[in-house]
Amino acid sequence: MAEKAILIGVITPEQNKNQAEEYLEELAFLAKTAGAIPIKKITQKLAVPNNKTFIGKGKIEEVKQLAKQEEVELIIFDDDLSPVQLRNIEKILECKILDRSNLILDIFASRARTANAKTQVELAQYQYLLPRLTRMWTHLERQKGGIGMRGPGETQIETDRRIIGQKISLLKKQLEKIDKQKVTQRKGRGNMIRVAVIGYTNAGKSTLMNQLSKSEVFVEDKLFATLDTTIRKVVVENLPFLLADTVGFIRKLPHQLVESFKSTLDEVRESDLLLHVVDISNPNFENQIEVVNQTLAEIGASDKPIVLVFNKMDAFSYIEKEEDDLTPKKMENISLEDLQKTWISKLEETTIFISALNKTNFKELRELLYKKVKTLHKKRYPYNNFLY
Repeated sequence: MAEKAILIGVITPEQNKNQAEEYLEELAFLAKTAGAIPIKKITQKLAVPNNKTFIGKGKIEEVKQLAKQEEVELIIFDDDLSPVQLRNIEKILECKILDRSNLILDIFASRARTANAKTQVELAQYQYLLPRLTRMWTHLERQKGGIGMRGPGETQIETDRRIIGQKISLLKKQLEKIDKQKVTQRKGRGNMIRVAVIGYTNAGKSTLMNQLSKSEVFVEDKLFATLDTTIRKVVVENLPFLLADTVGFIRKLPHQLVESFKSTLDEVRESDLLLHVVDISNPNFENQIEVVNQTLAEIGASDKPIVLVFNKMDAFSYIEKEEDDLTPKKMENISLEDLQKTWISKLEETTIFISALNKTNFKELRELLYKKVKTLHKKRYPYNNFLY
């Protein structure tokens, strides 16, 4: 049976009400992907989050009453919680507490299929768990200094820390072997240009990959449907190149995942061209572009040539403002035609609008890809021009 969940976010000087609500919508999508049923979204305006309970005493009491009333056993916070905050909130609410990173790690764990992905996710989970071990031993605190109780509790925590530390070390060694294998595989791919499909999670990367390579990469309308990098050989006209589908990016991607998915992200780092797929039907696509750009900078891949592929033209819709409405236009009031004429047309990157699902503008996309790959191929392999 699916768990009912309450979602909690904060409004701060750095995060206004609209952003907080937008992020909670994304958190709701994450919760649904994990199998939960979000029944309520709660926000609180704070100058800074409470260092003991994240939200204020009055608000946490409100959440407690709502949880009891609705028989909710899962509370999810949109921000990462410290070990102290997690322990204190669990004591007060007496139910399961997850933060954003924990939820994303859980989704990754359910999505991992190959040994490589499972190893990477397991490492990230242990790295997340290590500083939070004391939560697992709060039952000993009820003994309040009973004879022989405090010592064994502390000993058990230290034992667990040592075991997890050894496990982390072992998993890192396994990933080092995987990294070496991946490097060898990449070296053996011949004189072909490598193109990586990147983008915010659920932007349509795998659908685009399927259409371009005529392959059957797993596609689902859920976040992080693809964890493992899939690589296919694609031929446009007479020019072959390698196309890689990569894991989707997301706001506040846990740093443990960025670190453990190094071998997967290396496909992005070592590619010659990036196809940045953007869901144009999402009103917050500008923020999603920024998140992807920030992640590229973090992994040292922001200097790559990029083609911005604005996808999901078929799902795009807008609400036309009435003539007497003098309020400023919002993103949902701008037509696709207007978008194409505004800031998007002034971007330094090459841009194209498509529908991967319906193959709209696919001929133009293939022509663009051919030109880009041909230019890169001539520069990289000047003595191998028999292909064009």
